[in-house]
Amino acid sequence: MLSIAVIREIGPVIIGLICAGKMGSGIGAELGSMKVTEQIDAMEVSATNPFKYLVITRVTAAMLTVPLLVIYADTLALIGGYIAMNFSADMSMKLFFSEVFTAITFEDLLPATIKTFFFGFAIGLVGCYKGYNCSRGTESVGIAANSSVVLASLLVILLDLIAVQLGTILF
Repeated sequence: MLSIAVIREIGPVIIGLICAGKMGSGIGAELGSMKVTEQIDAMEVSATNPFKYLVITRVTAAMLTVPLLVIYADTLALIGGYIAMNFSADMSMKLFFSEVFTAITFEDLLPATIKTFFFGFAIGLVGCYKGYNCSRGTESVGIAANSSVVLASLLVILLDLIAVQLGTILF
């Protein structure tokens, strides 16, 4: 039960929300400060496409790192589950992990992995949008960072809801 809960829902959603907070605010604040200090305008004047260098790279990085972080967190959660099980009942590591991997099927792993790419895409896109469209002034940088966290967190939850519904229909 632990392995299915962690792999399907707990790992992807918790890591998605943590990344929405950390990455969303970081991207929103960074691009917002670049907008306020007119660095983005300077790139446009020098005939460089700032969208290509600033947005595409950040969205791609978010799409690649969120699934890797979810895999890492799932692994740590299963190891933590083994440690907790070992305290309450003297169970060998071999028996614990054989039960864990017996319970997990491909239908558990595939939707959970695919939805993390969408989480990363949403987090990167929202952070870039809020930072890139930041108005003038330093106060708006904080507003862009804060609103990107809130919107990205909401999108992670909504995308998870959609993924669960699609997973129920398809698998």
